[in-house]
Amino acid sequence: MPTLNLKSTPTPRPPSGRSQLLSVQLAIGTGLVALSWAASWSEKTPLAHHSFFFLWLGYVLVVDGLVLLRTGTSLLSRGVGRFIGLFVVSIPLWWLFEALNARLNNWSYQLPHEYTWLAYHAEASLAFSTVVPALFGTAELFRSFAFVRRFDSWKRLNPGDAGWMPFTLTGAIMLGLVLTFPAIFFPLVWIGLFFLVDPVVHRLGGISVAGDVEVGRWALVFSLFLSGLTCGFFWEFWNSSAMPKWTYDIPYAEWLHLFEMPALGYGGYLPFALETFALVMLINRFTRIWPESYLFPPADLRPVRAEATHEVPVGRIVP
Repeated sequence: MPTLNLKSTPTPRPPSGRSQLLSVQLAIGTGLVALSWAASWSEKTPLAHHSFFFLWLGYVLVVDGLVLLRTGTSLLSRGVGRFIGLFVVSIPLWWLFEALNARLNNWSYQLPHEYTWLAYHAEASLAFSTVVPALFGTAELFRSFAFVRRFDSWKRLNPGDAGWMPFTLTGAIMLGLVLTFPAIFFPLVWIGLFFLVDPVVHRLGGISVAGDVEVGRWALVFSLFLSGLTCGFFWEFWNSSAMPKWTYDIPYAEWLHLFEMPALGYGGYLPFALETFALVMLINRFTRIWPESYLFPPADLRPVRAEATHEVPVGRIVP
C-alpha cells in the first residue's frame, strides 16, 4: 500500500473573511475560559456554580479555532448543525456512565446546595454535553501534527470478521464482570464498552477503530489517546477547586493523587476516549449525522477502508 507524505502537504489557511471570524471565535473562547475559570474557583460569584458548561464551551471553541488555524478546516467550520449534534449526543452517552457508576460508586459529586430533580438533571446534562466535542476537537488538533499523522501508515491488524468476534465477546464478559464484581473489576468499565461496540460498528460498515487498524491507520488511535489524556488533565485540574465538583473512591488506588484523581486513574482516560468514539460511531451508524468527510477531512487524504466497495471515489487513494 502506498503511503502519503503528509509532511509535504501545504497547510491551508482560512480565507480572509473566515480569518476574521476565526479571530472572533478564539477571542470568545479565550474569554469564556478565563471568566468561567475565575468564576468556578471563586465560589462567590453568581456564576460560580454554573460555570462548567461555559468553561468547556470556551475550551472547545479555542481548540476548534486552533485546528482551523492549522489546517483551514474544523468541526465547527464544516457544519454548525453537526457540531451542535456532538453536544447533543454527549448527554445520553455520559448518563450511561453515570448509570454504570451507580453500581461502581467510583465517583460522587459535592454540591453547593440542594437541587430539585429537574434542576440537577438539567444542569448535569448541560455539563455532560461538552464531553464529546472536547474529545473529538482535541483529537483532530493532535491529528494536525506530523508526529501523529505518521502513524497513518503503520502495522496492519486485520484478523478478519471472525477474528473481531472474540473482541466483542471479551467486551461483553468485561462488562459482566464489572457489574457482578464491581469492587474487583471496576477498571474494565473504561475498556469493556470499546471491545464490545467497536467491532460491531465495523461489522455494520460504520466508522471504527477496527476499520482503520485493518489498513494500518493508527493515527486515530493515538490522537484519541492524546485527546483523552489532555481533556482528562483539564477536567481534573479545573475540577480541583471548583464547586460543584466530583471526588473519587477507587479501591487499591487511593495514593499519589494529581488533583482529585489518583495518578493511576489517568490511564483510564486513554481507553475512555476510544470508548467514547466507538459509542458515538454506533449511534452515527443508524442516524448518519456525521459522515466520514465531516469527521476526517479532507476526504482525499484517507485511503479506502477495508470494508469499502470496489468503487473508487474521486481523489481517494487505494493500493
